[in-house]
Amino acid sequence: MASRFVDRAVIHVAAGNGGNGCASVHREKFKPLGGPDGGNGGNGGDVVLVVDPGVHTLLDFHFRPHASAGNGKQGQGSNRSGAAGESLQLSVPDGTVVLTEDGEVLADLVGAGTKFVAAKGGRGGLGNAALASRARKAPGFALLGEPGEARDLVLELRSVADVGLLGFPSAGKSSLISVLSAARPKIADYPFTTLVPNLGVVTAGDTVFTMADVPGLIPGASEGKGLGLDFLRHIERCAVLVHVVDCATYEPNRDPISDVDTLEAELARYTPALGGDLAQRPRVVVLNKVDVPEAAELAELVRPDLEARGLRVFEISTVTRKGLRELTFALGEIVAAYRAAQPPPTPTKVVLTPKAVDDGGFTVEPDPDEPGGFIVRGTRPERWVRQTNFGNDEAIGYLADRLNRLGVEDELARQGAEPGSPVTIGDVTFDWEPSTPGVAGVLAGRGSDPRLADRSRITAAQRKEARRIRREGLPEPDADTEEDVDDE
Repeated sequence: MASRFVDRAVIHVAAGNGGNGCASVHREKFKPLGGPDGGNGGNGGDVVLVVDPGVHTLLDFHFRPHASAGNGKQGQGSNRSGAAGESLQLSVPDGTVVLTEDGEVLADLVGAGTKFVAAKGGRGGLGNAALASRARKAPGFALLGEPGEARDLVLELRSVADVGLLGFPSAGKSSLISVLSAARPKIADYPFTTLVPNLGVVTAGDTVFTMADVPGLIPGASEGKGLGLDFLRHIERCAVLVHVVDCATYEPNRDPISDVDTLEAELARYTPALGGDLAQRPRVVVLNKVDVPEAAELAELVRPDLEARGLRVFEISTVTRKGLRELTFALGEIVAAYRAAQPPPTPTKVVLTPKAVDDGGFTVEPDPDEPGGFIVRGTRPERWVRQTNFGNDEAIGYLADRLNRLGVEDELARQGAEPGSPVTIGDVTFDWEPSTPGVAGVLAGRGSDPRLADRSRITAAQRKEARRIRREGLPEPDADTEEDVDDE
């Protein structure tokens, strides 16, 4: 079966979810209050795109468009953290451009080893050992792991070539690249023989450059006619564009001048996704098939008109190899001059920087779908909601404390929120019960541990008082009297 060339693919990447934290209490003989020892959950794995020189097509993504990284493991007792999820590396060819579905360019991957994190893994949740503090000595809850990032991306291959060959179908582009390099493209005497771009390496003295042969262009290619639009992206990186013109064509209404005008018009209409303007690239016109007498006469006739436009013109024959040496060295000079004009490449530096701190800002706005409701947006509030186990009252109290310290309650009160108003954060909607001083309503038990709120245990002072009463033979006080003494 013949190999297939795929230069565009839509992939669905999903990073791994973070593991949940563990809520555990250390248990050991003769140590009833060993303290919290729940470990943290492991981080989810990333999905990473890596440039591999051995990969030349996006064919693998065409048949396997879904890619998922490993999930982080849950934390365990005895302060054992969960294992991190395994990251997934996907090999892409050199020159791959990563875009969103809307066409926004996210990354241009050029150079072996270049990496791009396509989907970031979720963070693991903290265990109750990491949540312990002087005010909350024995947390009875842990934080949940965050879900990994999941999104659809478009991969487009833009060949990394120095010279791009353009021309009508059967103009002789494939023949030219076959005689100048070791490339062996398909050559036949019918239109659209070339269905995929062909790359060849050409040597001109001390200059070595790559040449790309793209499928033939026809009028309207920039608007999607023929095959040109699908492959014009492969010439976006070229330093020089070569118009290959067939001087021996028998098609009516075609001549070298009109062919060049048509090619220039299509290039002017095409907008490169990587920026720049193809109309500003250096041009070379190649008048091909001059081994045919009529073609040689036509080439001599149109050459002055083309040179009057400032174009360098070469008459060649891929059959007799006439003019190929002059063309090769001329292209080498243009490529060398283009490379010299580019800024020197800067080596990749390894810079150790601390992790970015999440934006602490948030916004509160009225909910358009819920009368009297509000929507809270912000990186930290939404992340805290995702980490909260809403089946645990203490975890809910911890979330409320965090939101209060961030200033969410003050902003809700300032915008006129009342107790019971529906508030939405992320995917969760709840009735607001404020605890801010000066605002009606108090949420009892916020952030408290029910095990520590039990006051039925007799204190040392109470035991001393009870012994004194027994020694002196005094009547023991009733329960109501004890409560009054405690209140005082």
